[in-house]
Amino acid sequence: MNAYDTIKKPVISEKSYAGMEKGVYTFWVEPSATKTDIRNAVQQAFGVKVVKVGTFNVLGKMKRTGKFEGRRPNRKKAMVKLAEGQKIDALEGLV
Repeated sequence: MNAYDTIKKPVISEKSYAGMEKGVYTFWVEPSATKTDIRNAVQQAFGVKVVKVGTFNVLGKMKRTGKFEGRRPNRKKAMVKLAEGQKIDALEGLV
C-alpha cells in the first residue's frame, strides 16, 4: 500500500483548521491502516517529520429515506502532529 492509498483526504472542518495552527493535521485514512502506516504515508507524501499519530474509528450514521433504512460506511480518522516549526503547505491554502 503506498502513501496515496493510505491517506484518503484531509478533514475539512473548523476544528481541524484550529488544529492546523498548532501543527496537528487531520485526515480520513484507510480503515486497515496502522499508525506506522499513516506516519510513513504522511512523511512520504508531504516531506515532513511526524511526531505523533492518533487514530479513531468513526461509526457510520443510520440514515432513512421513507420506510427504508440504511447506514453510511464506517471510516477511520487520523490526527497527525508534526515536528515543531513544520507545516504542510498544500493544506495551508485551505484555511
